[in-house]
Amino acid sequence: MKSMTGYGRGECSQRGFKVTVEVSSVNRKQTEIAVNLPRDLEVLEAQIRDEINRRVARGRVTVRVSVHAAEGAGGKMRINAALAKIYTRELRSLAKSLRLADVVTLDLLARAPGVLQPAEEFTEAEELWPAMAKALQGALDILLKMRAREGACLARDLTTRAARLRAGVRRVRRLAPRSAQRYRAQLLARIKAAGLEFPALDDERLMKEIFYFADRSDISEELTRLESHFLQFDDCLKSKEPVGRTLDFLAQEMNREVNTLGAKANDSVISREVVLLKAELEKFREQVQNVE
Repeated sequence: MKSMTGYGRGECSQRGFKVTVEVSSVNRKQTEIAVNLPRDLEVLEAQIRDEINRRVARGRVTVRVSVHAAEGAGGKMRINAALAKIYTRELRSLAKSLRLADVVTLDLLARAPGVLQPAEEFTEAEELWPAMAKALQGALDILLKMRAREGACLARDLTTRAARLRAGVRRVRRLAPRSAQRYRAQLLARIKAAGLEFPALDDERLMKEIFYFADRSDISEELTRLESHFLQFDDCLKSKEPVGRTLDFLAQEMNREVNTLGAKANDSVISREVVLLKAELEKFREQVQNVE
């Protein structure tokens, strides 16, 4: 089991360039990928998305790619003088219009985008893909390790909450026969108050009441389905595949069964147990939203 939150960073150098890839992820019901690339490398976005989709099944993933001159690549930088002149002209024009002092310095120009460029440039973005792919895989490795560590914590928490839900269901199952007996006593009292002899099976109203009693007091089906959902939860814990969507569905089905228990309950003690089940199930459902 993995969580959907994490962060990873990878680097790779090639031909005087250093590619840095940062990958972060947060919770989302579906997979969303946002890629931030230098303009000259935007053609590689599809390949980056493919790599992420192969390794991440759920969550919003943000990728940031930057390319710099590698350390030790001295003498391989050049100055774009024409671009520096444009920056100087526009900045001085802006300063004049705002009545500000002229503060254009060499340091300011050197930090302006595009003024300092690698002397050796890639003729095509695809030439940079091997280095970028290596950096991306390194970032994803770290991201997935972090998601796995957090996922282990989520698994322990969900197991604890499932155990509480199981205990609550067992208590309701023990209380169910008493609830049925109480409902039966109430039914007999109503029959007696109506002046009917029991059994008066030819009385249509009595038969309807008996059928209603049988349906109303029987919660065994809901309890059995809940226990089946718990077994499916156990299977999810053992699975190596992403289980977030499965757990989300199971939580919804558990909630449906618990609501039915509450509607059928004709016993104050069972009603209190149902309230506790709902409270614990809500915490379970919230935690499931963090699972990949």
